[in-house]
Amino acid sequence: MSDPVEGVAADGTIRTGARRDRVPPDFEDVLRDAVASVGGSGASLYLYGSVATGTARPGSSDMDLLSIDLADAGTVAQRLSTRYADRCRGVEVAAAASGELAGDTDAAYGLQVFLRHYCVHLAGPDPAAALPRYPADARAARGLNGDLSHHLRRWRQSVSSGTEHADRLGVRVGRKTLLAVAGLVSVHDRTWTTDRSLAVRRWSEIEPELSGRLGSLHRWALEGQAPSRQEVEHALDSDGIVAAVVERFSSLIGLWPDGDAGT
Repeated sequence: MSDPVEGVAADGTIRTGARRDRVPPDFEDVLRDAVASVGGSGASLYLYGSVATGTARPGSSDMDLLSIDLADAGTVAQRLSTRYADRCRGVEVAAAASGELAGDTDAAYGLQVFLRHYCVHLAGPDPAAALPRYPADARAARGLNGDLSHHLRRWRQSVSSGTEHADRLGVRVGRKTLLAVAGLVSVHDRTWTTDRSLAVRRWSEIEPELSGRLGSLHRWALEGQAPSRQEVEHALDSDGIVAAVVERFSSLIGLWPDGDAGT
């Protein structure tokens, strides 16, 4: 679900609706268990996504967590997903390291923006507490999505090796690529959004020739339509929709240098 509060604040910084008091009551047990899983490990835990903005639907929405310096994030995610299958579609626990926040790279800047504006602190040290509010501008868009070309290379490797089912890969390709399209819309229109559906509608107005292929990504990512392997391969071709978005993003906003590793 989209965040109705997201946009540009009066001072030009990013505004979102991620707040602890917006978490729907149905998800509180899951959060308590997640916090207990971190325990005294010294790791940090954050909540983001639709649960953080209060727009999640119990039973059908995912719960998205971000951990920093948590050694067993994958195990925690699997256990919570199994235990609370009646409460949410799945629990994802993304893993980051505190060192990734340091420096002046695009990767570090993107993580800082994400922590500051999209994450709700749940447990452990809170490096986001010392971060400033960030401008809704091209640098923020690049920090969050300028790694699309890195992802494209890895997706092509996944297709060629056959290590991932086409339907799962199609969801990841659609979600990440459309998030980059939202960055394009934000910079082009001098606004701020991460809403994938809005991004498809608006960029289809700007470039009608891409409308059909953007619509395919939307169906894979958000409408539950499973693509065939051939459809995913075509999307990842040198003349496919992902390469087209990479080219637009590079021209309008800029991409991460090869030294920055996308995750």
